[in-house]
Amino acid sequence: MDLVIRDARVVDGTGAPSYRADVGITDGRITEIRGEDDGPRPTAARTLDADGLALSPGFIDMHAHSDLALLRDPDHSAKAAQGVTLEVLGQDGLSYAPADDRTLAEVRRSIAGWNGDGSDIDFDWRTVGGYLDRLDRNFGGQGIAVNAAYLIPQGTVRMLAVGWDDRPATGAELDRMKELVAQGMAEGAVGMSSGLTYTPGMYAKDAELTELCRVVAAHDGYYCPHHRSYGAGALQAYEEMVRLTRDAGCALHLAHATMNFGVNKGKAPELLSLLDEALAAGADISLDTYPYTPGCTTLVAMLPSWANEGGPESVLTRLADGDTAERIRHVVEVVGSDGCHGVPIEWDRIEISGVGSPELAGYVGRTVAESARLRGEEPWVTARRLLVEDRLGTTILQHVGHEENVRQIMRHRVHTGGSDGILQGDKPHPRAYGTFPQYLGRYVRELGILTLEECVAHLTSRPAGRLRLADRGYVREGYRADLVLFDPATVAAGSTFDEPRTLPVGVPHVLIDGRFVVEDGRRTSVLAGRSVRSTGGAPTG
Repeated sequence: MDLVIRDARVVDGTGAPSYRADVGITDGRITEIRGEDDGPRPTAARTLDADGLALSPGFIDMHAHSDLALLRDPDHSAKAAQGVTLEVLGQDGLSYAPADDRTLAEVRRSIAGWNGDGSDIDFDWRTVGGYLDRLDRNFGGQGIAVNAAYLIPQGTVRMLAVGWDDRPATGAELDRMKELVAQGMAEGAVGMSSGLTYTPGMYAKDAELTELCRVVAAHDGYYCPHHRSYGAGALQAYEEMVRLTRDAGCALHLAHATMNFGVNKGKAPELLSLLDEALAAGADISLDTYPYTPGCTTLVAMLPSWANEGGPESVLTRLADGDTAERIRHVVEVVGSDGCHGVPIEWDRIEISGVGSPELAGYVGRTVAESARLRGEEPWVTARRLLVEDRLGTTILQHVGHEENVRQIMRHRVHTGGSDGILQGDKPHPRAYGTFPQYLGRYVRELGILTLEECVAHLTSRPAGRLRLADRGYVREGYRADLVLFDPATVAAGSTFDEPRTLPVGVPHVLIDGRFVVEDGRRTSVLAGRSVRSTGGAPTG
């Protein structure tokens, strides 16, 4: 064998009690697991002493925004150092494939706050398959830092087939969207995402989404919506997604399944009851969360959908007009915009986490309300200035979550982990660098919300099951050696809101396909990541 990991505490992903064993690896796969009383110990070209360490399957980040980061950063320690061996990209209905030249330019502008403007990237693809191929041949054909799967972004698909108009798709446009989804699924996408508080995806009515979900279901994929509200009407928005996917016969994975804003304090049990009823009736549902209370998005996302109609240049034109800008302010501050989940915005809870323009760096780390006070002006004036001068590239932290909701949702039997990690900005959300150690350190060791074995199952086998991965998610003979070795007594997120790019502690070794991407706590030069493609490409039924 190539490697034997000796005397590890194996936490195998099943949720069953851990056990002490030697684990042997050959040609990137687990070839032998031998317990203490199972006879002669295996030998190999190299032996790693894992006494005192837990050995688990690699963590799967079910909600990642590394679509461009994986192409520009061979190190990618933000995820590799956490023990993440697979990320799911194409989230929230907006990413870079499928696209044409027009759409690509528009989507780059729209999500510059998530991924940068992409000026450093050679966008030499236009299809889902082309993007996945690019991941595989990146950095001179070496690959990428960690494995990646892809969701077809419904908002980008609508942008391509319909444009930015707030109207129902025509029959021909719907047929075109269905063709694009079918093509993306056939090329290896694992499902479809939506961002139903983001334009133009939010302009799709349920009938349109149902038709697209039927295509996804025919290819054995799943639908991953950022649904229409996480604030006012959140429960109704969750119920809408459950009903829609049941009608379509499609599996459902609820993105960053939170209950936020004051109107939802203490309401996690109502959400979980809704899900339990649907599961008992035969629905195929899973969800992901991050173990923090603030959310993270772009400042422009807070505006009402009508202000975003027509795309980024139309938004800037509306903001430049005094009367229109006042209408926007009234909706945002008084009525509650659909972009802000139907809740009037609280500027003292909106913290600027990143700007595209270096001249605006002084805003970072302050709330909009604080910056406005320093400038002697109203918060909307400050926010409007930021939107215009930063060309809509500003990212924010939205401090609107509730710890009791976070804890209750993470206990649920269909829960998985997702960082929702945005890596852009001077002060990104610490979840980007800390989600998985935060689960293991704070919520397992310190708070006892989950046992170690339960938590590892949430982060490994459950997401692997949702992704239909036949050889990942467990420590089992024959499975790929995507593995993490961590110290249960010390593992912790290093990232904080003040120092969000600090790497975790207590994760000394991470392997992908049996190759060390992290060794003795240091990122190696190994690029073992590849695209992970759906095998359900041919439609069924």
